[in-house]
Amino acid sequence: MKNVQIVVPELFLPQQVAKSACAGLALGTLEKFLAHAEFSSMHSDSLESWLCEAFGQADQAIAPLTLQSDGVPPGAGYWLRADPVHISLQREHMILQVDVAPTPEEAALLCASLNAHFAADGLRFVAPHSQRWYVQLATAPDMQTRPLSQVAGRNVYAHMPQGRDALRWHAVFNEIQMLFFAHEVNQAREERGELAINSVWLWGGGVAAGVLLRPYAKVIADGGLALAFAAAAEVSSEHLSEGRKINVEDADGDVLLVWEGLHAALQRGDLDAWQRSVQQFELACMQPLLLALQAGKIDRIILEVPAESAARRYVLTRAALWKLWRLKQPLSYYAQV
Repeated sequence: MKNVQIVVPELFLPQQVAKSACAGLALGTLEKFLAHAEFSSMHSDSLESWLCEAFGQADQAIAPLTLQSDGVPPGAGYWLRADPVHISLQREHMILQVDVAPTPEEAALLCASLNAHFAADGLRFVAPHSQRWYVQLATAPDMQTRPLSQVAGRNVYAHMPQGRDALRWHAVFNEIQMLFFAHEVNQAREERGELAINSVWLWGGGVAAGVLLRPYAKVIADGGLALAFAAAAEVSSEHLSEGRKINVEDADGDVLLVWEGLHAALQRGDLDAWQRSVQQFELACMQPLLLALQAGKIDRIILEVPAESAARRYVLTRAALWKLWRLKQPLSYYAQV
């Protein structure tokens, strides 16, 4: 017997868009789950913080962990994520956009320019994945950063690094924008009608951890972050690709399912993609899991929705399914206030 833990950032949309976005979606199983499950509040404000807490990764040091997953041993050095982004002026705000998708060749050219410019400062940039860049520092800064996932689509200057060394990194941030402004890569991208890669977002800094916790027998995910944690913790993992349904019966213990597709869609500002992803989550995950619960193959399903405000937790047992007076509500009923 086992429990299945599900983590789904951005399952609940803001009130102003939830009703229209959820209209017409066939989510009967998810709605049944939410109606019968026991609800409580939780404190995790992002998927990154949730995973760090679950696996015992100190200081939310995402960079060395994903660097290892991308095939580069982090060693004993201090690393920051330095992910490529586009920053645009919209009215009075500088808005960060993540949907830039550089090619490996573009990433290599831009990182080469960064390394040439910052060599005297002891910074070393690498891009083992075209959309995940890193910078190695000689010493650890006294600085707190915000995950890229929390800044996408928002005003950059409300989320800049904080701490004693933050001003230095504000200056680095500005220098990178000036360096990229007239870069040949961006000139070519703009000629093709693509967004320029005119900055990077620095976040998730730290050094490689020792042994991580192993709270799950298996991790299943549709995105890469949870799989990177699974690899670091040496836990069995599976990428749930489109069209496949979840299978938890082969796991000898508790299973973690992380569904990143909803959040990835909203980072791009794509509500159509959010709708497709939540429908896929219903078919690939909620329907087979509820059947497994009803058949007694799992003991509990726990669904958690990290959020900067009003993070929520739902726990469903087979016995709770007999509480027939708990009526289903549309997903928009659970909209964020």
